[in-house]
Amino acid sequence: MVGDSFILAYRIPNLLRRLAAEGSMTASFIPVFAHYLTDRERQDWKEFANRMFWTLSLVLAVVSVLGVVFSPLLIWAFTLGSTKVDAELATLLNRIMWPYLFFIGPAALLMAILNSFRSFAVPALAPVLLNVSVIAFSLFALRFRQPSVALAAGVLVGGMLQLAIQIPQAWKQGMNFRLGISFSHPGIRKVWRLMVPGFVGIGVAQINFAVDTLFATHCKPNGSLMSLQIADRVMELVLGGYAIAIATAILPMMSQQVAERNMAELKHTISFSLRLVSFITIPAMVGLVVLREPIIQVLFQHGRFNQESTRITAWALLFFSLGLPWFAVTKIIVPAFYSTHDTRTPVKVALVVMFANVLFNLLLLEPLQNGGPAASTSLAGMLNFSILYWVFRRRHGHLGTRAFLASLAKVSAAAALMGLACWFMLQISGFPDASSSVQRSLALQVTVLLSMLAVATGLYFALAWLFHCEELSDMYGIARRRRPVEAISGD
Repeated sequence: MVGDSFILAYRIPNLLRRLAAEGSMTASFIPVFAHYLTDRERQDWKEFANRMFWTLSLVLAVVSVLGVVFSPLLIWAFTLGSTKVDAELATLLNRIMWPYLFFIGPAALLMAILNSFRSFAVPALAPVLLNVSVIAFSLFALRFRQPSVALAAGVLVGGMLQLAIQIPQAWKQGMNFRLGISFSHPGIRKVWRLMVPGFVGIGVAQINFAVDTLFATHCKPNGSLMSLQIADRVMELVLGGYAIAIATAILPMMSQQVAERNMAELKHTISFSLRLVSFITIPAMVGLVVLREPIIQVLFQHGRFNQESTRITAWALLFFSLGLPWFAVTKIIVPAFYSTHDTRTPVKVALVVMFANVLFNLLLLEPLQNGGPAASTSLAGMLNFSILYWVFRRRHGHLGTRAFLASLAKVSAAAALMGLACWFMLQISGFPDASSSVQRSLALQVTVLLSMLAVATGLYFALAWLFHCEELSDMYGIARRRRPVEAISGD
């Protein structure tokens, strides 16, 4: 119950972070900022960036205060009075973490600015500091009367660190952080106009996840919300480490291509990115599906996290994994709409997908229990990408669909053979047998799991080479270039 309470308390401000800060705000700001860099004087973009920074900070300060005041109501709204969550504890933790949004919003803006200048190292490092902070505070958690309070404080400090580490780099690029708040600045007004509908469009996955949260608090297995959070984190190791990295890199590039009216190059960038992301996420999906229990067992089955915890978490991971490729390619196609300043289409599609997600949850919650929200999210992700891809292709012409499907066929064949090999290795390893010697030693578990992953990875790349997958040579070429972003665009 404590774990579920913490996850719920963190998820509310984090939902707004993903929707507004790193979602619609970033996607709306970058195209406008790209035009300032291309068509305006240096002083113009500096003034725009500074005023956007302070105006956003003011808005998020107000939102954070409101979040603290109305925290009990928000906790009730996300649970509808479910007794599987400690509402009093969740409210306390939620109030501690609301100011995190105040720091992470400006940090996301600086990340967008630095990425627009092709500066990726510091922005990529910033999110790591959140994890470092939470881990550091967890070391002293048992000294607190309620250990979850220490983790909440770690989240807040992590947000501060993410902002602080990017300020010096932004200063070098020309920002002076001179105080200036303006809601009438033409650039800021354009960002707001794009951002308001984009709040729904870019964050459809997060809104669906909020819907899943509500359903998860009513699942029968205790710890269902925690199991969904852990399964989502494992799935996002791949999504965040690769798909989001590519999406972050190509949005400024696509915005610049639109500003230069180079639609042919824009479509090439989209097609190339879709194939590249699929090349990694499809075998990752297969690997997570087949090896989900050993992965959860090695990472989390310690202390009070027992075999039953592993079972219900692996069950949720199964259905999240099936949506991994769809989540990944959606990270590519949605920014494509925003780069063309089209925010209405993602919103319309998002509304359809949200209603579908609610329907999926209603149908799947009873038969699948905590797997129901995960399966619903994956189905919603598939529907979201399919509609958006069809609309973009219809409006802007061919995106190399035949080449994309041919690539998917080769990648899927290689991934299927790799998955079969994983299944055989899993039977031999002894992981399914809870009484085996492999289960008794963490060192042996880690060794066996890493060995299976290494063999599976090597086999997949060997099969990709055998099937003449072009993405294999593309990845090798990008890895050897000193400027991988330009390699993605084909320059």
